[in-house]
Amino acid sequence: MGYDEVIKYLGDFGRYQRQIYFLLCLPAISCAFHKLAGVFLLARPNFRCILPFEDVNATYESFPQQQWNLTYPYDPLTGKWQMCEYYNRDYTDDYLNGSTVNATIDTKECENFAYERTRYESSAVTEWNLVCSRSLLSATSDSLFMLGVLLGSIVFGQLSDKYGRKPIFFASLVMQEVFGVLAGIAPEYFTYTVSRMIVGATTSGVFLVAYVIAMEMVGQSYRLFAGVACQMFFSVGFMLTAGFAYFIRDWRWLQIGLTLPGLLFMCYHSIIPESARWLLSKGRKTEAIAVIDKAAEINDVNIPQVVYDNLMEETNGSDAMKVSNGSNERTPSIFDLMHYPNLRRKTLLIFFDWFVNSGTYYGLSWNTNNLGGNVLLNFVLSGAVEIPAYSFLLLTLNKWGRRSILSGCMLTAGVSLILTIIVPSDMNWLIIVLAMAGKLAITSSYGTIYLFSTEQFPTVVRNVGLGASSMVARIGGILAPYLNLLGQFWRPLPLLICGALALLGGLLSLMLPETLNKSLPETMEDGEKFGRKQRSSDGRDSNNEDGEELTTMITKHNGKIISCT
Repeated sequence: MGYDEVIKYLGDFGRYQRQIYFLLCLPAISCAFHKLAGVFLLARPNFRCILPFEDVNATYESFPQQQWNLTYPYDPLTGKWQMCEYYNRDYTDDYLNGSTVNATIDTKECENFAYERTRYESSAVTEWNLVCSRSLLSATSDSLFMLGVLLGSIVFGQLSDKYGRKPIFFASLVMQEVFGVLAGIAPEYFTYTVSRMIVGATTSGVFLVAYVIAMEMVGQSYRLFAGVACQMFFSVGFMLTAGFAYFIRDWRWLQIGLTLPGLLFMCYHSIIPESARWLLSKGRKTEAIAVIDKAAEINDVNIPQVVYDNLMEETNGSDAMKVSNGSNERTPSIFDLMHYPNLRRKTLLIFFDWFVNSGTYYGLSWNTNNLGGNVLLNFVLSGAVEIPAYSFLLLTLNKWGRRSILSGCMLTAGVSLILTIIVPSDMNWLIIVLAMAGKLAITSSYGTIYLFSTEQFPTVVRNVGLGASSMVARIGGILAPYLNLLGQFWRPLPLLICGALALLGGLLSLMLPETLNKSLPETMEDGEKFGRKQRSSDGRDSNNEDGEELTTMITKHNGKIISCT
């Protein structure tokens, strides 16, 4: 029974839980600021090469476009002027007036650039000329940010298991503020990128730990709602990022402006409690009971003394069992999942789904600059479609089944994105509509994969399996910035690649067993049997899937936590 017995008296989602839950969801907004800020911090506006006869401070508009054919090579494949190089010849007045014919095709690499300032006053790209041969540096910066997210989910997850949720939450928050401001005042690219990578790591420490504290105090009947609703706060932060970018046109002040709201959460120190579940897992029973008593007081309920007595006895018994087991208990590893054929097949399919969902989600979120039209509007729409996506999950996830929703949403996303290749160039609005339909669908599938994976892995290796899945997902996020660079050559190309991967992932997901209303596999043998077709006595194939519904949303096992963003 343990703490779940206490929840029966406190209520699954009482007044105290609602208050703390709401407060802990708010940091998701500031984490969204940092994760999506790269769209504007590293924005690449239109630019052109500054020609030899121009002043080094020439503007984008100072050289008329009517004469670009005399100075810049034209690429018929992309339909754009090649601004990374220019014709290597004498630019006399006669030549620029068209009196002299250009007889040379030799070109020279550009050294200085002029940028269009109508959309962005400045960005890290314009300040450090991260274009042409240096364009990979902008993608690398975003990629290293996601590497930080990966490292943070590992480091801060383990630290919070060892030292507690609350201290790690505030330590991550302090680091986020310090390095967020440092990124805004960075004098050069290296300092900026390293600071952003550390900020990426702290988003795991802030959002992940806050998410786990919130979920560990919610009863089973509300965990699906609480898990999905928390993601909606991230979507709100997504959209608010565009508001900051609209009013703050300088990238340095934008970075600082997106960082400072995190200071508000410092006041949580006297409000947010340590997780009672974690305190009990560490044998700190007196502190856990104090947290429970405060919750009972605010919820206006009485908890019988016998419940406390049972809780103390169970905790003491658990401690004694840990001591008796000692070194005899082997730590499970990812290799255990690869040892059994059916488990190996399911694990690899789940890994691929996580990779595709993460890569496509962040690829579409960061690709709004390549869609054309109003960049800020595209960005807001990309965040807004997440709200109906998560609402859809709340209404259907426990009715239609996890596999059907995961596969159906990935297939929908794939078809929507692939269709962008047949849209005429003069119908840019239709490309945006299809991209947003794909974003809505992939958001729903991304939300589903968390719960679906939880129910696929056996209990003894669930934390290991989900941790490995999260790491694979981060690889998709790490590669997404490089994928978006392809949009410079052909706008639908990133959408086409994401669509093809989503379509393939949706089809492969049909090979996974349904988990709705099925019992949770406990042992490795249960996991190997689950979903494996067996030949019955009458010669028909039967699926080995029986049991009861699992509705838990929290990815938690033996006090361990994994990445959930």
